[in-house]
Amino acid sequence: MQQQTNMTNMQQKQTTGNLRTSDQVGPQQNHGGHELFDAHEVISCLTGTIDQYVMYRQYVKDQELLNIMDRQQSFITNQYNRVVETLSTGQKPSIQATTYNMNQTHDVTYGLKPSQPKKPAQTVSDITEECVSSLLASAVKSVCTGTTMAALETTNPVLRRVFADSIPNFIELGYELFLYQNKHHYYQVPQLSMQDQTQMMQSYAPIQTAQMNQNMMQ
Repeated sequence: MQQQTNMTNMQQKQTTGNLRTSDQVGPQQNHGGHELFDAHEVISCLTGTIDQYVMYRQYVKDQELLNIMDRQQSFITNQYNRVVETLSTGQKPSIQATTYNMNQTHDVTYGLKPSQPKKPAQTVSDITEECVSSLLASAVKSVCTGTTMAALETTNPVLRRVFADSIPNFIELGYELFLYQNKHHYYQVPQLSMQDQTQMMQSYAPIQTAQMNQNMMQ
């Protein structure tokens, strides 16, 4: 009887090979290979973004932009620490999640104001608030994109939630920088003609859910 049991266990081991469930590997090992690569990309992107906030601060004189940078750097640093802790432990981070609340209004200026053609900075003295705010916006967009991709590939449920919960906040960071740029005419927003805009806005019709449910029951 014992020999038969041993044979059965050996056969099951040969069948499953190296397959293990989340319960068997424990929280620290509950990560897939693709997930780890993506997590490292996100951490690297967060690191580079924080570095940029630190480096570009010396070129900013506008107190409004400095305040935005301080608040955003604090939030990004908090998110960096949450990701690093969760990646190493596989468990809920000890650092509390926060919601980023910007101070900008939601007023957007539409239309194009005549301005000189832009070109890349050639010297350090060419770096202005317009340049810095644009660079930071690009960095935040990269973090948001990378975090979204990582959340879709992450198998550890806690790390996935840490990634997913941060995405709306990074969108808010990017939107705040856009509003700052738009207010100072750094980022102008053209509009379509009223006729074209109306046509675009009315190009689709809603699905009649009652009819759809009826078709599904047939």
